[in-house]
Amino acid sequence: MTEKDQPLSVKKLSDQDQARVDQYLQSGHNDVERKPFRPFLLLAVIVGVLTALSLLSLLIARTKGVV
Repeated sequence: MTEKDQPLSVKKLSDQDQARVDQYLQSGHNDVERKPFRPFLLLAVIVGVLTALSLLSLLIARTKGVV
């Protein structure tokens, strides 16, 4: 099978390029310590922002005499 016959997902790196990729991945440059994802905190922030914007829109509507 020639290189043209292979689909893009099967195409591989040369041995030299693969060695450089492996060396980079083992070097630790790409390691980032992250806090665990907290979905309930995200939900609380979204609800808080939505509530604040809703109250602001009600305040604006009342000052303009709409409500």
